[in-house]
Amino acid sequence: MISVKFRNKLVPVFLALLRIVIGWHFLYEGLIKLLNPSWSARQFLEGSRWIFGDLFRWMASGDTGMWIIDAANAYGLTLIGLALILGLFTRLASWSGAVILLMYYLAYPPFGGYSYGALSEGNYLIVNKNIVELFALILLAMTQSGQFFGLDKLRQRKKKSVLSEELDKEEETKSNDINRRRELLKGLAGIPFLAAFSGAFLRNMSVTGTDAVSGASAIRVEFKNLSELKGKLPEGKLGEMKITRMIMGCNLIGGWAHARDLKYANTLFKAYNSDQKVLETLHLGEMAGINATFMVNDFYPLFNKYLKMYGGKMQSVCQTYLKPEDFLGDIDRAIGNGANTLYIQGAEGDRFVREGKISMLAKAIEHIKKQGYLAGMGSHSLEVVKACEKEGLPIDYYVKTFHHDNYWSAHPESEREEFSVDTKRNQDHNKIHDNMFDLFPVRTTEYMKEVKKPWIAFKVLAGGAILPEDGFRFAFENGADFICVGMFDFQVVDNVNTANKILGDIKKREREWFS
Repeated sequence: MISVKFRNKLVPVFLALLRIVIGWHFLYEGLIKLLNPSWSARQFLEGSRWIFGDLFRWMASGDTGMWIIDAANAYGLTLIGLALILGLFTRLASWSGAVILLMYYLAYPPFGGYSYGALSEGNYLIVNKNIVELFALILLAMTQSGQFFGLDKLRQRKKKSVLSEELDKEEETKSNDINRRRELLKGLAGIPFLAAFSGAFLRNMSVTGTDAVSGASAIRVEFKNLSELKGKLPEGKLGEMKITRMIMGCNLIGGWAHARDLKYANTLFKAYNSDQKVLETLHLGEMAGINATFMVNDFYPLFNKYLKMYGGKMQSVCQTYLKPEDFLGDIDRAIGNGANTLYIQGAEGDRFVREGKISMLAKAIEHIKKQGYLAGMGSHSLEVVKACEKEGLPIDYYVKTFHHDNYWSAHPESEREEFSVDTKRNQDHNKIHDNMFDLFPVRTTEYMKEVKKPWIAFKVLAGGAILPEDGFRFAFENGADFICVGMFDFQVVDNVNTANKILGDIKKREREWFS
C-alpha cells in the first residue's frame, strides 16, 4: 500500500507530467503547421457535416477569414504548448486548449458517420482522443497545475493550491534559502523538457522534413488546395443536363487499375481508396467544380451516402451491363439507384456488335429511353459507333475510348486486332495486354467528325501511360466533347486546372462541339 503522505507527493508530480506531455503534443502540432506554408484547415472545415457543419463551412468561405483561422490555429497550438510545458499561465492555456479541442470534436464527432473526412489512427465511438485530452486539460485548469513544477509557482507565490500548501508545510523547518532554491528548481522544471523537445524536433525535421500531418486538424496529404484553382470548369449539355467538360471516373474506386503487368496495383488502389477516401474524393471533386461522375450499380450505396452526408449535387452517368439471365435488370437497378443518365458499358457494346446482335443493343437503348432517360452507347471499338449510326439507333451520346498511341507500351499498329481490347490477353509485348484502349485513334478522330452527337471520351490517359496535359489536349483538340478521367484525391485540383487551361487554349477545332 502506498502511504497517504507518499501519494500526496506523487499527485503533483503526475499532474505536472500530464501538463507537459499535453503541451508537447500541442507544441509539435503548432510548429508543424507554422513550418509548412501549404498547410490550411480549409479542407477540414469544408468537410464537416454535423449540426455545426454550416458554421464551419462558412468559416472557410473567405480567404481573409481563412487566413485568420489558420494563423490562430497554428500560433494558438504553439503558444498553448509552450505555456503548458513551462507551466506559465497554465489555467488560461488549459482552457484555451480545451476550447480548440472542443471545436475539433464538434467538426467531426465520432458517431453517426460524421467523422468521415477526419484523420483517425484508431476506431472511436463518441469518445476519441480529442475528448480525452479535452477533459485532461479541464482537470489541469481546475487544479492550477502550473503551481506544481512550473513558472506559475514563481509568478504567483502567494496564490498556491491547497495541495502545494500541504507540501510546503513539510519544508517549513528548513532554511528559507533552501526553500527558495527548491521553489526555483521546481518552477524551472519544464525547461529540461522544452530542451528535450527542441532536440527531438530538430532531429525529426532533419530526417523527415515537415510532415504536414495534424491529428488535431486532420490535414491529410499534401496536394493543391481548392484556393489554387485557376478557373471554373466549362460545361456542356447532354439533352437538358448540364455536365462539366471533365467527368470523374470510377475505376480507381473499384480498384481496376489497368496497370499492365503490375499485379499488386489493383489491391493497392483498393487499399488507398477506402470508403472514407472515396467520400473525401467525391467531395473534393465537387468543391473543385466537377459536377458529374461515372458510376456502376455496386457503387451507388456509397455514392448515395455521399450525396446525403455532404448535401452533394454530383450527377451520375451509370454504365450498365446486359446479362443473359436478366437482360434489362441492370438498367432498372441504375434507375432505382438514382442515375441521372445511363449508357451501355463499353465491353458490352463491343460484344454485341462483334457477335452480330446489334438488335439487342437497340432493345436496351429503347428501354432506357422509354423510362425517360438519355441513353448512351459505350465502346472500345469504333465498329460499335459505326454499326449504331448505320442502323440509326436512337442514341443520345457515345462513350468511346480515345487516346493517342505515342507511348512505350502501345503495341505496333500492325499487331492490333479489332475487338481485341476486352477479349485477348497476351504475354507478348507486341500483342495487346491491358495496355491500349483505342486501337486506331486516327480512325476514331476521322470518323467522329461526322457523328452529330455528344461524345464522352474515356481512357484518355491510356490507363496512366499518358500525362494529363498530353491526354486531355489530344482528346479535346481531336473532337471529344467531354472527357472521363479517373483520379486520386491529390490529382483533382491539378486535373481541373489542366483541363481549364487546355479548353481555354482551343480556339477552333475540326469537329464542332456537340453539347
